[in-house]
Amino acid sequence: MRYRLHIANKNYSSWSMRPWVLMHALDIPFDEVLTPFEYGARQPAFDAFSPTGKVPCLVDGPLTVWDSLAICEYLAEASPAVWPHEPVARAFARCAASEMHSGFPALRDECSMNCRLVIALTTPSEALKRDLERLEALWCYGLERFGGPWLAGDRFTAVDAFFAPVAVRLNNYQLTLGEQAMAYVDRLLAHPSVSDWVNAGIQEPWREASHEEDCIRDREVIREHRPPVET
Repeated sequence: MRYRLHIANKNYSSWSMRPWVLMHALDIPFDEVLTPFEYGARQPAFDAFSPTGKVPCLVDGPLTVWDSLAICEYLAEASPAVWPHEPVARAFARCAASEMHSGFPALRDECSMNCRLVIALTTPSEALKRDLERLEALWCYGLERFGGPWLAGDRFTAVDAFFAPVAVRLNNYQLTLGEQAMAYVDRLLAHPSVSDWVNAGIQEPWREASHEEDCIRDREVIREHRPPVET
């Protein structure tokens, strides 16, 4: 029996992106079930498959696993490639993924994910600047300690999937870090599984007003990526 992964809009749902990208990158077979967001914070349609009414949610036969980090740990029991093989790298990867899971609040608040929009964020808050400084320090430590090109060594693992939505945010809000960190952003965005997700998000037919409003606020939209027009 294949896994079933419940997600929301690829354009907006950074949490859905993480296990989807990981499973896609590692060739873990799964069936995607996408339920679009409705207006507002409450999502009644998600109650049909998720104990928390949130996404992502992984179904494996009679078992339901919710929360993106729990999903990765569950997948790792059958697919050891989810995490680095070497114990020190694996410990770092778990720490970094957990930090992303629970931290970087200003980055989440000020830079909601939107694959379509490129937005001018001219004056990052002091809190966002601190998040970016910590992000760069974390990334550079991993790249230098484990030799790259991925965050915990030479293989794409769960920790890279966890930071894939961050790469989208940095790119689409025109935020910059140092050379080494921005090269890692470029590698993430060029990864086939990440680019597949982003391109699918751009081509989605849905627009959800509260997500759009949260991204734009009073800021300038520099560019909107649009799906190609069929002729």
